[in-house]
Amino acid sequence: GLPTYHFAHLVDDHLMRTTHVIRGDEWVSSLPIHIQLFKVFGFNPPKYAHLSPIMKQEGDTKRKLSKRKDPEAAMSYYAELGIPTEAVHLYLMTIANTNFEQWYDQNKDKTLDDFSFDFKKMSSSGGLFDIEKMFNISRNYISRLTAVEVYEGTLNWAREHDTEFFKILEDNKDFAISVFNIEREQKKPRKDYGAFSEIKGQIWYMYDELFTDVEYEFDPKFSKNDINEVLTTYLNEFFDENDDKDTWFNKVKELTDKLGYCSNMKEYKENPDNYKGSVADISNIIRVGVTSKAQTPDLYIILKLLGKERINKRIANIK
Repeated sequence: GLPTYHFAHLVDDHLMRTTHVIRGDEWVSSLPIHIQLFKVFGFNPPKYAHLSPIMKQEGDTKRKLSKRKDPEAAMSYYAELGIPTEAVHLYLMTIANTNFEQWYDQNKDKTLDDFSFDFKKMSSSGGLFDIEKMFNISRNYISRLTAVEVYEGTLNWAREHDTEFFKILEDNKDFAISVFNIEREQKKPRKDYGAFSEIKGQIWYMYDELFTDVEYEFDPKFSKNDINEVLTTYLNEFFDENDDKDTWFNKVKELTDKLGYCSNMKEYKENPDNYKGSVADISNIIRVGVTSKAQTPDLYIILKLLGKERINKRIANIK
């Protein structure tokens, strides 16, 4: 008592004035039936495009991406990771049209709506799904956002997935925006964040609420006495949060020479045994002492944002 799919397809598309039907290539065998039905009824058939499915690498073989077996086939997967919707769209377009990626790189001021989609630029063998490439595209996309946009995106993600981080961001909005703006407004902005879920793990040391039970990544070649001498001398005699960047770095070099390290890297590389270390070592000790991490974005900005009072407390707690 129910119309067959083929007949329902005919009636439905005719009444909706469908102009294009885009579907998986498993429906190619049905095409002659559908065209014949349209002709029998005297209707104008739509244009049909049959697409190869998105494929997934599994060991040495490839298979169709499965909505039942593969979590990445569901949009909720990307929402939980905090990959921006726009970044997902951009990645899918690289699969859909082979010329999209080059076009996008050459037209950084344009949007998806400006791109001319072309069925002839689609792969006949099916695009291969690559989650790492999606993360790379997402990093590039997030790097182009303003600090305010990153803040809003992270806040919206954390509201649902990390209530502790959400509260911290909400209570420290201006500070968070300043943190997100580190090395952002420049010709080559940093590309640290592939998803909003990764951000807390990269900036946690900026917040006292999260800076607990930390493990310091000091270079083991320096003793506790060496580390303590560098940090206390720097804070007591050289650090001024109101210094501009050039003044700040010149003071770091003064500290370096005062403590028997070398502020000239060329000289240090030629005669390393003459010094306790280099200006790079001094900077690293300060960086680790304040953040616990050996690698961070711009140390000058981090120190300026944290301020002397907070830095003093952190240094005092190093055991």
